[in-house]
Amino acid sequence: MTTISTLFLLAGLLLFISVLASTVSARLGLPLLLLFLGVGMLAGEDGPGGILFSDFFTANFVGQLALAVILLDGGLRTDAATFRVALKPAAVLATWGVIGTVALLGVFATWVLDVDWRLGLLLAAIVGSTDAAAVFALLRHSGVRLNERVKSTLEIESGSNDPMAILLVTVLVEILLHPERAGVAAFAVLLLKQAGIGLLFGLVGGKILAALLRRLNLAEGLYALLILSGGLLIVGAANLLDGSGLLAVYIAGVIVGNRRSHATEHVLRVMDGLAWLAQAGMFVVLGLLVTPSHLADHAWEALAMALFLMLVARPLAVMIGLLPFRYTRNELAFVSWVGLRGAVPVVLAIFPVVMGVPDSRLLFDVAFSVVLLSLLVQGATIPAAARLLKVELPPADEPHDRREVWVGEEAALPLFEYRVAAGSAAEGRHPDDLAAEFASGEVRCIAAVRDGKALEMGGELRLRPGDGVWFLAPETTVERLARLFGAATLDIGRNLSFFGEFAVAPDCLAGDLAAAYGFALADGEAGQRLDVVLLERLGRPAVVGDRVGIAGFVLVVRAMGDDGRIAGIGLKCPVALPLLED
Repeated sequence: MTTISTLFLLAGLLLFISVLASTVSARLGLPLLLLFLGVGMLAGEDGPGGILFSDFFTANFVGQLALAVILLDGGLRTDAATFRVALKPAAVLATWGVIGTVALLGVFATWVLDVDWRLGLLLAAIVGSTDAAAVFALLRHSGVRLNERVKSTLEIESGSNDPMAILLVTVLVEILLHPERAGVAAFAVLLLKQAGIGLLFGLVGGKILAALLRRLNLAEGLYALLILSGGLLIVGAANLLDGSGLLAVYIAGVIVGNRRSHATEHVLRVMDGLAWLAQAGMFVVLGLLVTPSHLADHAWEALAMALFLMLVARPLAVMIGLLPFRYTRNELAFVSWVGLRGAVPVVLAIFPVVMGVPDSRLLFDVAFSVVLLSLLVQGATIPAAARLLKVELPPADEPHDRREVWVGEEAALPLFEYRVAAGSAAEGRHPDDLAAEFASGEVRCIAAVRDGKALEMGGELRLRPGDGVWFLAPETTVERLARLFGAATLDIGRNLSFFGEFAVAPDCLAGDLAAAYGFALADGEAGQRLDVVLLERLGRPAVVGDRVGIAGFVLVVRAMGDDGRIAGIGLKCPVALPLLED
């Protein structure tokens, strides 16, 4: 009993310290996942904690379980619309990107470590894929609003490239242990099984879970447990048939998250906490597993590999893979830089140790060092890189909070909370006066809160800075309401500089605009709609922030509709800003 109580005490203490450490991560400019790793390392045998932990089997189990939870949560929060702009390029990066990176890094690792080429390739395969836990966490909590094409490419790639990495590691371990069984045919069959079975189980399992979520009437807390247990069932079943369980659970999450129902909000709220628990627990355990003094033995080799991976192997693989998709140079550079490594490489590095591959501890130590450097260097510089490479969008006008009240199986009332900012248009006014600025009945105030207490909605009420106001309103009015309250830290000058001084209707004729501003169009463009001209010049699906130059003027995509069509275009004049060449 004492042993169990001690384990509870240690586990609770480590997680407690990790969560508290998260409060200082933003001030230090360090990725939160790195702090979790640091807590584990400090608690380990070389740290003040002095805990001796070398159970690779337990660490492998914890890592696989945590990754399943993280990928499920990531899938639940992935909008299916992102696949419109990034599915094909992300699929290329999830296959060719991994293979190209591994090939280049494998040659370099063989030379730097002076090992057998098979061992060098195995090490490259271990760190060759980007990590979903790191990408999801850092992109969504970095405070940066990214170009949708870049953000979607990185998230879909990290959620779907595990099968290729697992396949390469499995094949190379097989070559090292049983070279007589290795062959191109076996490699191809294994790849098809991994991806095919993973995709099939994800699609079927996701549809079943989504249907159950709509039809079952459970206690609120049980909906998330239903999805979590179903996700683990999908992982286990796919893995047993030699498929990719991680790909399957990510696809299942995407399907469930995009088939919204009365239980979706409950699921997302609980899964958010479970995903953070999984990340914290996994990185703390992996931190416990490593011995920092061992890392120092190969520190220079690991540094050289990390630099080669970040500056040569990943960029070359990305640029070759995305060449047909007409990404700009800045987008390519950012996608190359945010090739974050995290838990997946460390979990994959455990596999050779468990299988008894010679020199596998060397692989584990070097892979762990590469992950640390990736999180420290790449993870901490995401905001700076986004600004430098101009893939960052200006902050959006957003509510302080949003909720949904479900009144049927497929019908929900969207609620939005706004906070009154000093000097805003809402200060000193009655909430109903603000709602009256919209179409009749489109926006309705349902509550006003001051100092944590609901206010009487009498005619004498006047809003003060800090008051919270809840509106029942359609999604299309969210930005206009936010501008009234000053809820977003919106820099108007920055928005004008980015999106242009004038808003132009997408369905206006390009010839009319050219005549009004005196610029020339290409043959045949004058009679076309402006959004059609913009798309043809882009040569790819549009996202907010895309721009094209026409005779010194710049057309900028301001907004996209739910149907994937351009909903708003901005015009930048040459006097305001010279033509930007990508």
